[in-house]
Amino acid sequence: MTNATDNRKTILVTGGAGFIGSAVVRHIIQHTECFVVNVDKLTYAGNLKSLVDISDSERYAFEQVDICDQSELIRIFGDYQPDAVMHLAAESHVDRSIDGPSTFIQTNIVGTYTLLEAARSYWNLLQGERRTSFRFHHISTDEVFGDLHGTEDLFTETTPYAPSSPYSASKAGSDHLVRAWYRTYGLPVVVTNCSNNYGPYHFPEKLIPLIILNALAGKPLPVYGMGNQVRDWLYVEDHARALYKVVSQGNVGETYNIGGHNEKQNIEVVRSICELLEELAPVKPAGVTKYHDLITYVTDRPGHDLRYAIDASKIASELGWSPQESFESGLRKTVQWYMDNKEWWQAVLNGSYAMERLGQGVD
Repeated sequence: MTNATDNRKTILVTGGAGFIGSAVVRHIIQHTECFVVNVDKLTYAGNLKSLVDISDSERYAFEQVDICDQSELIRIFGDYQPDAVMHLAAESHVDRSIDGPSTFIQTNIVGTYTLLEAARSYWNLLQGERRTSFRFHHISTDEVFGDLHGTEDLFTETTPYAPSSPYSASKAGSDHLVRAWYRTYGLPVVVTNCSNNYGPYHFPEKLIPLIILNALAGKPLPVYGMGNQVRDWLYVEDHARALYKVVSQGNVGETYNIGGHNEKQNIEVVRSICELLEELAPVKPAGVTKYHDLITYVTDRPGHDLRYAIDASKIASELGWSPQESFESGLRKTVQWYMDNKEWWQAVLNGSYAMERLGQGVD
């Protein structure tokens, strides 16, 4: 809990043990003077090992709480008196949303509603500068916009929503709730929609870490359809910088698109990883001559969008943010990180990271 005489801002981050959330928490602790309250339920994708670099900081606190638990959220707002909320807690894997959409509706829509109401109740009690400066920052995805059909089209902040999957539909619903709470109640919100993130501490079910780890193990590298789906790739640490800039400098009621300016077909991404591994991991698993030989085309998933691409000119012109990493530099850092941090991802793959939580009494 922060000291009442301390002028440092307190930021409540939901989902701070997840991939993007942990990058945000690390960034804030390492590059600002803010105090961070990490609120995370610790579902399968929540991993406290992603926060070992900052977990001992006196400016960091962890609360294992479900964002659907209103009474606990009210307690946390009361205990920590945050100056801002950065809402990243969400179910985010499209394939899982197709297999079991109910969890996505509960967390992404009901959870966001519950958090909004707790934040509104807290904000209504604030006075003066603290009330004026409070921010509720909702972090969303470019998938809410659906599919881009033209090769030159880009998602802007005013692109109509057309979600294709249960995941993107649930995120679209949460975006609408946040904007409604601004319009109806005056809650000071900002919204960001980002492109595909990649980088260190990414859960192995996602494309880039999956391909890296499968290749290192000599396993097939699954590619949906012909791999011609196009995504704009954003290095997660660039995203964390952008999110902090938005929560600290963004204008109330505004939306900011955050993209990496790196459009790549999925098959290009997979081939790039294979080429990097030829250089960085030349000693291959038994039976593997070239990493490319492991590429395996599999049946495309239902409703798979063909192309996403972000126009990030607004955040560049209004807030002065642009990505520091190119796709080539970011991917090299990512591949190298997975090679250098086997303990982290091996604990995820064998499930021991979750068992350790149980052993420590965290769950």
